[in-house]
Amino acid sequence: MEHLTLVVDKLKEFGKSTQELAHGILNFGDNSKHRSPTSLLRYIMRKIEILKRLQREAFSDIMKLRDRQEKVERVLTFYKSSKGSPFEEASTHVKGKVDVLGALFIMDGVDEQKYDAIQRSGIKTGIDARLIFETGIREKDTLVAEFIASEKGQGDMLGGPLSLAKVFYRAHVSDWFSAVAIPMGAQCRDVGIPTSSRQEMALSNYSESGPPLLNQQSGSAIGIMVRKSNVVTSLAQFVSGIGMHINSAGITRSLITFGQVVLQLPGNTKLSLLGVHKEFRPSGQNLSLGALALPVSVFKRNRFSETSVEDDSPTSSERHISGGSIALMLNSELDESTRIGGWIETINSNPRYLQWAVTMCDAPEDEFGWGLTLGGLLQGPKSLEHFQVETYLNLNFGKRFKLQPAVVYVKEGATQFPALMLRSSWSL
Repeated sequence: MEHLTLVVDKLKEFGKSTQELAHGILNFGDNSKHRSPTSLLRYIMRKIEILKRLQREAFSDIMKLRDRQEKVERVLTFYKSSKGSPFEEASTHVKGKVDVLGALFIMDGVDEQKYDAIQRSGIKTGIDARLIFETGIREKDTLVAEFIASEKGQGDMLGGPLSLAKVFYRAHVSDWFSAVAIPMGAQCRDVGIPTSSRQEMALSNYSESGPPLLNQQSGSAIGIMVRKSNVVTSLAQFVSGIGMHINSAGITRSLITFGQVVLQLPGNTKLSLLGVHKEFRPSGQNLSLGALALPVSVFKRNRFSETSVEDDSPTSSERHISGGSIALMLNSELDESTRIGGWIETINSNPRYLQWAVTMCDAPEDEFGWGLTLGGLLQGPKSLEHFQVETYLNLNFGKRFKLQPAVVYVKEGATQFPALMLRSSWSL
């Protein structure tokens, strides 16, 4: 900046000297009685020497300024052309959310049947506090870290300390292909394809936007998503290195394969087919290699032990458990806020087991809204083992606070009861 100021001063001085020379020559006629031609010639020569000196100095300063500008431009071009770190231009967005859901069950005492009915209703009570950090990497990639202070329904109303619950990375490779890596806290919902542009707040598992298999968790996951015309396909593999103990024989490792196919139908309607295959494998020893460490056999077939293959005792039959479930989901968005949908889910090992729900809601973002859900569990074509009805209102107070008063009716066999619920949600 100082060099530029000096150049400007030199140019001003050069212009001032030129103006004085021209003014002296023009006024020579008026002062001809007092000046001779010789004095005028000396005056002009002196001014010319001054102009030459100022010109040389100004030219030298201009060349130095130009060299400095070229160096700066080369440095900027180098940093723009180099790849550098993907986090150099990353911007992090922080989202916070606190949900409080309380329920008043109208019943005479709580016995075992009523307790089982409450558990099957999937009503989520308690305080759920979450803090989400979302960072954009490169052009369209996303890195998400989610912290939670408590889990719903864990019995601790005040919750515990803030802990890391999920790390999520989505790589957008192209318009038709993307990949997902979740080192911890993976759910099937994280790799699933959303069938609705808005995820409504659910009062229970039945009123959530999808079958229960989407909420299954299993440690880490890797998945891919492929889009082609009006069809979207998702495939993921979940791995959990540490699980429950089976007969104290060792640490169980669960493998879950998830798949989903979504077909876009006319009228903003989506039909989705989902499925999971679960496999629980004990490690054979009560040893742990640590977090994110999993032994894999490359040169021979994986065997837990000789007894696990040859022994036909009931204990050995429990050592390798596999199963799964499939679901069908249909969602239609009638307008920006009105949605109707439903899903059914069945277990492969028991085709007579059928869980279902139908949801209708009209929930504008800044206006009064409502929702209605019917759901239940069938254990046969004519055996309705569980049935419940949920209806709620959406009361929005600005964009950050929402109240949801609700009424739930649950019937399971001879047990039936209503419940009054109130949910409040505050977001950052």
